[in-house]
Amino acid sequence: MVKVAILVDGGFYRQRAYHLFGEKTAKERANELERYCRSHLKDKREQRELYRIFYYDCPPMAKKLYHPLLGKQIDFGRSDMYKWMNEFISELTHKRKFCMRMGKLAEEQATYSIRYEIIKKLCSKAMTVDELTEADFSLQITQKGVDMKIGIDISSLAFKQQVDQIILISGDSDFVPAAKLARREGIDFILDPMRSPIKPDLYEHVDGIRSKVPNPRKIKEAEQPVLEMQHE
Repeated sequence: MVKVAILVDGGFYRQRAYHLFGEKTAKERANELERYCRSHLKDKREQRELYRIFYYDCPPMAKKLYHPLLGKQIDFGRSDMYKWMNEFISELTHKRKFCMRMGKLAEEQATYSIRYEIIKKLCSKAMTVDELTEADFSLQITQKGVDMKIGIDISSLAFKQQVDQIILISGDSDFVPAAKLARREGIDFILDPMRSPIKPDLYEHVDGIRSKVPNPRKIKEAEQPVLEMQHE
């Protein structure tokens, strides 16, 4: 019996799931996440037992922020996303085997910026400032403490030998030092980037890449949300 811990980078999963599976209610997205995680336990070659699903994310921002194009304050505490995110976190909190590991958003540093592809059009004079729309702006906000919590949990699981395998659902390389440590302690470390491109050198730091996302040709593509989340 292989005991498995599944670690989910929440910001990555939400954006990737939106892109792959489309828009859903908070409850539907939470149920989808649970099914996706548990799909990793199905293996004809070996029996697997779930130790716990660790979910890493931040509560939504509730502050008001000035929008440079609209010329007014946007109250995020009254937004649909604020309500959706709180419902989503609540749904996960009540699910069996889910461990919520919450960081916080650097709200004081939050700002609106023009999206990169729009900046290129402005610089090449393919469009003018007068043609800018609300969709051309994205909210830049940084998560604090999330990567640290992922690293600490990986180290703890490895040192205490609580599991045989760690599956990390993420798309960045910030986990590499912790992954190296876990592998030195004999843990089988699997990365699930949900079919998103990863850096070639990441392959040497994990024991395998495994995504449970269906064939992309069978998935109806959806437009990415205009929210750019960064880790700190």
